[in-house]
Amino acid sequence: MKQLNEYLKDLDVLEMVGTGDPEISALTFDSRQAADGFIFVAMRGTKVDGHTFIPKAIAAGCQVVVCEEIPVETPDGVIYIRVADTARSLGWLAACHYDYPSQQLQLVGVTGTNGKTTIVTLLYRLAGELGYKSGLCSTVANFVDQTVIAATHTTPDALTLQGMLRQMVDAGCGYCFMEVSSHAVVQNRIAGLRFAGGVFTNITHDHLDYHLTFDAYLKAKKGFFDGLEKDAFALANADDKNGSVMLQNCKAVHKTFSLREMADYRVRVIESLFEGMHLEINGKELWTPFIGRFNAANLVAVYGAALLLNWDQEEVLTALSKLLPVDGRFETIRSRTGITAVVDYAHTPDALQNVLEALNQIRQAQNDLITVVGTGGDRDPFKRPIMAAEAVKSSTKVILTSDNPRSEDPETIIGQMMEGVDFKDRIKVISITNRREAIRTACSMAKKGDVILVAGKGHETYQEVKGVRSHFDDREIIREFFEQL
Repeated sequence: MKQLNEYLKDLDVLEMVGTGDPEISALTFDSRQAADGFIFVAMRGTKVDGHTFIPKAIAAGCQVVVCEEIPVETPDGVIYIRVADTARSLGWLAACHYDYPSQQLQLVGVTGTNGKTTIVTLLYRLAGELGYKSGLCSTVANFVDQTVIAATHTTPDALTLQGMLRQMVDAGCGYCFMEVSSHAVVQNRIAGLRFAGGVFTNITHDHLDYHLTFDAYLKAKKGFFDGLEKDAFALANADDKNGSVMLQNCKAVHKTFSLREMADYRVRVIESLFEGMHLEINGKELWTPFIGRFNAANLVAVYGAALLLNWDQEEVLTALSKLLPVDGRFETIRSRTGITAVVDYAHTPDALQNVLEALNQIRQAQNDLITVVGTGGDRDPFKRPIMAAEAVKSSTKVILTSDNPRSEDPETIIGQMMEGVDFKDRIKVISITNRREAIRTACSMAKKGDVILVAGKGHETYQEVKGVRSHFDDREIIREFFEQL
């Protein structure tokens, strides 16, 4: 255990009420977990202000409180530490508590609207293929070497994150690959972390329910790169016009990857089939079971990051060809009767467009592409009509359905999606609110050679309706129906 003064060396303390240097046993920002020897960090959330729980934390035994506003009443025996931002301070306090684990391994963060999960997961798997122990922090799952830890957020809170990194270091991991969400940057969940490198995938309109404007969303992504140190690397997608924005004023070593532009790491799609792609990366050819140009971009980003970590080029290329697609990302299911179903997490207009483009490049002209898609409730409503428009533009038939409506009425969401469909195109669109029935209907409509895309939920194994989560897996429903054919 450490003394309080050791924790304070990384903080910009504005004011301190009370004296002493007590021994600290743990940190918390949840007053229900508070106890003697704890530091209680009063966090301002979107719905609850932790400052209101300071008395409860003190009653539970906390003798140290970190806050942005010192209470009017300050009982004797309690030390109050005022800072400008308690969320940022929590990151540094947690880093100190766990002995700065991010400085003891190579931490690579990946940010962007689409592709984050695929890239961090493939980097984690690639490290394993090359014999390196590593950790993973992603939307789908977290891993400490081979031990899985359930994921609840794309990027966990700072205290959980630092604790998990400590587990990785203690398990002998030399690397960690982590998704960095825009929320995590704005909420300072990555404060106190030292990154060996950062990767920018792309940026499209998303999360405007939280950030309100695209500029604010862009600024959040850029905030990650602005924080990289000069001995780190910053790898950006040259095909996205905002890739260069990420690198502006970034102190890290600048590198780029591309499908279309001149870049440090370039990929070219030689051939694309349902079984996979024949690629050329920086003059070297390889076969991969991944499908779609967007996945070619993901793979060259992985290749670039691997080389920037000083992994051997030939070993990286060999291992890349062995990697399999990530669960729920362009996951293919075939029926005995010759129907192909693809399940993908695509939940933004750009991601949906990429998947549809890939399928249209492969399918035969005489075969239909049937798309089942919805959009989540309590999330960015601006993308709903755009999602429907993208689906209609690139599909033969479209079924609009429920995704995770959460607290919203799913039929209202579908109605908002339908606003993006031109009147002349509505003949090829039907609405089926029940997602199970929508998927089964698509399977019933399909004939030999047709392709079904079920988009939006991907790896998820639940559906959230009116705040209640029930088991739901798009893949299970497709397989159940295909077994009956």
